[in-house]
Amino acid sequence: MTQLQLGGIDYAILLVYFAFVLGIGWVLRRQIKSSEDFFISGRSIPTWIAGLAFLSANLGAQEVIGMAASGAKYGMMTSHFYWVGAIPAMVFVGIFMMPFYYGSKARSVPEYLRLRFDEKTRGLNAFTFAAMTIFSSGISMYALAKLLELVLGWDFNTSVILSAAIVLAYIFLGGLTSAIYNEVLQFFLIVLGFLPLVLLGLKDVGGWSGLTAKLAPVATKAGYEAGAWSSAWRHLGSPGDNPMGVEWFGMMMGLGFVLSFGYWCTDFLVVQRAMAAESMTAARRTPLIAALPKMIFPMLVIVPGMIAIALHDSSGGFLPIGADGLPNYNLAIPVMLAHYLPSGLLGLGLTALMASFMSGMAGNVTAFNAVWTYDIYQAYIRPGQSDKHYLRVGHTATVVGILLSVGAAYATTRFNNIMDMLQLVFAFVNAPLFATFLLGMFWRRATGHGAFFGLLLGTFAAAVHHGLTLPMGGTPGLKGGFLGPVLQTYPSEMAQNFWTAIVAWSACFVATILISLATRANKSDEELAGLVYALTPKQADGNLPWYQRPATLGVVVLGLTLVLNILFW
Repeated sequence: MTQLQLGGIDYAILLVYFAFVLGIGWVLRRQIKSSEDFFISGRSIPTWIAGLAFLSANLGAQEVIGMAASGAKYGMMTSHFYWVGAIPAMVFVGIFMMPFYYGSKARSVPEYLRLRFDEKTRGLNAFTFAAMTIFSSGISMYALAKLLELVLGWDFNTSVILSAAIVLAYIFLGGLTSAIYNEVLQFFLIVLGFLPLVLLGLKDVGGWSGLTAKLAPVATKAGYEAGAWSSAWRHLGSPGDNPMGVEWFGMMMGLGFVLSFGYWCTDFLVVQRAMAAESMTAARRTPLIAALPKMIFPMLVIVPGMIAIALHDSSGGFLPIGADGLPNYNLAIPVMLAHYLPSGLLGLGLTALMASFMSGMAGNVTAFNAVWTYDIYQAYIRPGQSDKHYLRVGHTATVVGILLSVGAAYATTRFNNIMDMLQLVFAFVNAPLFATFLLGMFWRRATGHGAFFGLLLGTFAAAVHHGLTLPMGGTPGLKGGFLGPVLQTYPSEMAQNFWTAIVAWSACFVATILISLATRANKSDEELAGLVYALTPKQADGNLPWYQRPATLGVVVLGLTLVLNILFW
């Protein structure tokens, strides 16, 4: 790939961005006086700030690079990650689940599990979540370093160290508050940097109709009907009708329900932003406000990938070819930046890309240091220490989290498709956890033993399914088939991930119910007050204007999402 040719103004934009990021941490350092300030921003973040941070915490490498790669590989069906998955899940967590998280005064998602179930369930979730955040942070770090190496010619090792040092500095100084305000800055940068790319790309291919026409041969050459790359729903009748290789039930159940609800409703990385809001009402509105810009993000991150594969097909060789002989989808965004943006806009676009990586790293590291300090160190290693002691531990955990992320970044060099890999991790961790939360919040009979062993069995079921299946063209190992006989071959890695998630969720759901019914309840109704739906006072929003009521906002968000699904049917 040809390296980007940056002008003086492009380097100036990059330097201003890095100075601003570090400056935010420096300014906020005086406000960090307690562990609560460092880990949950003293619960003082305004609603709209918390909403944008809730959205931006998810805008890491997997969102920008991964969604563009999926847009090129799977086409418009990738929009289901938003319009079937993320948006309905964000409405659900805002209206139904946030009262439990915020009202219980838990400082983390694992701590909620301790209050609702018991210590062992909290411990299991804390360790698996901490490992997942390190892995996710490392992927963002790897992607950023690879980008700097590919487009600027910087050394990979130097790029890893530089990105790690910057994120470490502003989190160490300003804690979660610094990360949140930087995420808001990064949100606007991503919109301003990618919007010109989309507009210039669409103009070049003749608008949406021109793009649809150029994608038709991409689909027919792959053996599908002409609209398979440009339609969201029309080709979901059978796995053989679309490039994702999944039918409507696998899409709705695997992605729409299990994976998306599992991620947005239980992942502390995003829930932590809403828990930092200034009031219960603000916390409930946080994911709903975030859902409004979230629903237009397919235009910013998926459409560029679709344009890239259309140009690759029509002109030949637009995307670099990977070691497997296929286009390297992960490079769709960098190639588009180099192809379309002139000096000045190129600096803005590159800064937006870097901002997304920084956002992904910072979000995961702040979640890691909170869970490590509260749910592992304070719970099992040194309980009963002073608040200053835990604040120091939080600082140390930030450094350790960054160092472990560096190790994860080097481990990621072994993979060539970050989005498929991330969904596999979520299928193992988030899918069974969502079943645990559903039963814990809406069924008071669920017990600690049921939750703990249900989680274990759900993860075990995911491993068994993955070990007995393979995606088409895959070899036994990381992509599955490691248990011997392959009982099912899926058309794609994504289809395999969806069904792994369905199996994990179902196994955890059924096992938790059966084990709970066979064991004694370990919590009284008094202990479960505020933690279970039937024992929690309903939120009264009658004194709020209609446009501020969470339920009204939720209906508006779902209505707009339905319109988008119909428009791109």
